Amino acid sequence: MRENLYQSLEVFYERVDECPLRDRQFNFFELVYVISGSGSYSVNGNKVIYASEDLFLTTPNDCHEFNLDGMCEFIVIRFGENYIKEYQWKSIDHIECLLYYASHLSGSILVNHDDKQMVNKLMQYLHWTIAHNAIYNEDLKRHLVNAVIVLAARNIAIIKPQNISPNVDMRILNILDYIQEYIRRPELLKIPIIAEKFGLSPTYLGSYFRKQCGETIQHYISSYRIRLIEHRLHFSDKRIHEIADEFGFSDESHINKFFKRHNTISLKAYRNQKKN
Repeated sequence: MRENLYQSLEVFYERVDECPLRDRQFNFFELVYVISGSGSYSVNGNKVIYASEDLFLTTPNDCHEFNLDGMCEFIVIRFGENYIKEYQWKSIDHIECLLYYASHLSGSILVNHDDKQMVNKLMQYLHWTIAHNAIYNEDLKRHLVNAVIVLAARNIAIIKPQNISPNVDMRILNILDYIQEYIRRPELLKIPIIAEKFGLSPTYLGSYFRKQCGETIQHYISSYRIRLIEHRLHFSDKRIHEIADEFGFSDESHINKFFKRHNTISLKAYRNQKKN
């Protein structure tokens, strides 16, 4: 099922013992902060355990759900692309690219301890503004949300490669979004098809992508696919042939050749290594 957001920003508090929405896709970004409780979070076939003070970012087209172990409390922040465009971010012009990059992440996006403490305080203030009707609450809410988004972006930047240009333009964001959406359909990620989709010549697409992202488009597609396969091996119980089928490989031999070309070990060896 697909959920839509009909306003630029939505913030609410939830205290539930069962996830009200399962196996859903959104047309917006969703930040979910765990105030209390535990359970598991599944996104795009990967499952991780969550606990209090974890923060998860779901991007448009992600398929996700929460499985709760008893009563849990959450702060949920939903916002569309237009919300990001409306605000004049000073030094992170490519914030959309950062947020979309999170679609391959499975765990909490908070990796910096100090930022985790700061987000905790911001969420306490957000919780208070939701519970009380006070003057200028809507403005205060937006400032708090923007602070959380900046902290989320900063933590994603710690994880992402450093080669994406800080002056990246909107077309490259759309190309990256297209690649992420169709990463499981290699027939749609051929250079001539992508070039035609975005009104570029195949030759110009190659040089344009390298200038914006610091690497070839073929390398980016392969690296992104590898990261997703690694997450399947690490976080899911899918068998090798199921992963091969998901990402458009003809069989296990085909995906193992691709994987070993980048990681020097087989998928089975990589999974065993992670388990150990």
